This record gives sequence, structure tokens and C-alpha cells, in this order.
Amino acid sequence: MEEIIVKGGKAMRLGYTTGSCAAAAAKAAAATLLTGKIHDTVELLTPRGIKLTLEVTDFLVKEGSVSCAVRKDAGDDPDATDGINIYARVQTIGEGFLIDAGEGVGRVTRPGLACKVDEAAINPVPRKMIEENVSQTAAKFHYDGGFHITISAPGGEKIAKSTYNPRLGIVGGISILGTSGIVEPMSEAALIDTIKVEINSKFAGGADKLLITPGNYGRDFALNTFGLDLETGVKCSNYIGETLDYAVYKGFRQLLLIGHAGKLVKLAAGVMNTHSRVADCRSEVFATHAALAGAGAAQVKQLMESLTTEEMHRLLKSWGMSQAVWRSILAKMTARVNLRTGCRCQVEMVVFTIGDGILAQTENAAELAGEIRAMQAKV
Repeated sequence: MEEIIVKGGKAMRLGYTTGSCAAAAAKAAAATLLTGKIHDTVELLTPRGIKLTLEVTDFLVKEGSVSCAVRKDAGDDPDATDGINIYARVQTIGEGFLIDAGEGVGRVTRPGLACKVDEAAINPVPRKMIEENVSQTAAKFHYDGGFHITISAPGGEKIAKSTYNPRLGIVGGISILGTSGIVEPMSEAALIDTIKVEINSKFAGGADKLLITPGNYGRDFALNTFGLDLETGVKCSNYIGETLDYAVYKGFRQLLLIGHAGKLVKLAAGVMNTHSRVADCRSEVFATHAALAGAGAAQVKQLMESLTTEEMHRLLKSWGMSQAVWRSILAKMTARVNLRTGCRCQVEMVVFTIGDGILAQTENAAELAGEIRAMQAKV
């Protein structure tokens, strides 16, 4: 693709989704099946309104069926499925559409996802794209029967191990995804959508308590301190605000947020997207709360000039102020989080660093951690 977007001052090339690949391959296979002539390029209008002209390869023509492939191009996005071939095998049947998974495409085993349990992990928008494009092709060549379409992704089972699929209960391969048909490099929307899918899965499994963590940093700490496996929680990356919003919307009653001080301290300033490009207010938070606790101008200046959370914490400890400052910060974090959730659920928090362990935790955090640990043991 030639289309670009600008991010971080750089031009970044857009790509196209596995859903677009599947729809294009199915369209080309149907055209070849109905005409007897190889269609090795195909035009596809994506839901986003961008028209793609895609190369189609690896045709296998048999009596009553055609199989072919479109290679996934993720543009400048670090997508695990970049370069994989997505195959569509199209057969004629009496009527209707039957769309199923072949090699390397996963199958859903848990409720709460866009696809039903036991269905192929081919999401609704790609299914619609496949049906629409094959229907248009059938009309063009005056065919009014049905189609059996099998979507495959050789190598997909191995690739899926580096995606969220195992955590979501999708087994056997990758998912055929995409709501816009286009891959936007390092798309925030795609990451937030993934977080929502995880939350949906937890809720559909009957949970009313949710463990939230920015990532696996501190996994050993959480396991050793609380007996909690962070892998069973929802990884929110930098999108704490959006995660809180969606968890409240789904109806979770209790949330336990565990994270490194370098990220979570930003909540005290009302910063709910903790990426450093969005806001880095750590030194300001420490300096403000140290001043409230009685720090002098020289101490505030030292905090403002510090580069890491660990360094700021060591300074506070050396001045005998760490407990007072962390109490103040935690109180403000709690107020900001409650404002974000509208107090519609109980949110407990644990703030740590690897070197110093727990720096601050809300009153009922340990109790909620125990309840979530018991919940994990039953799964």
C-alpha cells in the first residue's frame, strides 16, 4: 500500500488486515471458479473506504473448487501476522454461505468473544466482507447458488502463540480480524479493542472481580507477594482510563490495579494514558506532594531534577518523608480513579518497584488480591 499516516513526526505506511486478505482471496477464487480463468489481481473496497488492488497467488484449481492466497502486508505496524499467506478455498453449493476455518485459523473455546463458542475465529466484519465480495462476484457472472468458503493460514498455529489468542481461549491458530480492513501502525484503537476483548472474555466467564496490570513487568513480584499470576489479568498497557471505563461499563464490581510506581503515580495528576509521550508528570507529582508534606525548596528542586521514580523514592526515604508522601499520593490517586469511574465500582491499587517492593496500597487491596487468587485457583 502507498497510503501513509504521520506519527511521531514520521511517515508510516498503512497495511491491510487478515480480514481484507481473506475477502480478496475468496473473491479471486470465486471469480476463477465461475469463469475458468485465473484472476491474479483483485480490487477490494475496505470498510474504511480505501480501495486495495491486491496480488493473488498460489492458485489450485480443481473440479468444483478453487484455492488461492493473498499475502498479509501490515505496513509499518509490528504485526505478528505480517507476511503470512491467507488462503481461501471456494466451492459451490446449493444455496447460502458456509464460512469455516482451515489450517492455521483458530477456533473459539470460551464465551465473550465476537464469535460464538466452537465457531471459527473469523470475526463479523471479515465474514461480512467475504460474503459481500463473493456475492458481488457471483452476481457479476450470473451465478445464483451458494458457496462453501474455507479460510486457512498455514503457519498460523505457531504465530498465534505470540498473540493474545491463547489468553482468550482461541485455539489452533490466528484470528481473521479487522473492523476497517486497514492496519494502522501501532494503532491505539487496535490496542484498546484488544483490551476490551479480554475484559469481555473475563466477564462472560462469570467473573465480577478483575485484575488489571499495565503489563508483565513485576510478574515475579506479584506472584511472590500476593500469589497472583498477572497472566490471568487484563493487560491494559498505558490505557488505564479506557480500561477502567470499559470494566465499569461491563459491570465489574471490584477492580485490583497492580503496577509499577513509574506508571501508576501519574494517576495522581489525573493522567489516565500513562505513555511518556502523552504526559510525564512523575517528578511534578513527587515534588508537589513532598512540598505538601513539608519539604523545603532545595528538596523540591532535587525531586524535580530526578530522572526515575526509584531515585525520587530513595530521596524521600533519606529525608524520612516517604510514608507521608506516598499516603498523600495514594489519596490523590484514589480520588482521581473514583472520579473516572464515578464510584460505580470498588478500585483497589498496589504500587511497587522491583527494588523496594510495595510502596503504597489501598486499604482493602490485600483482601481483594486474596479473593482474586482464590478465583484464579478455580479456573
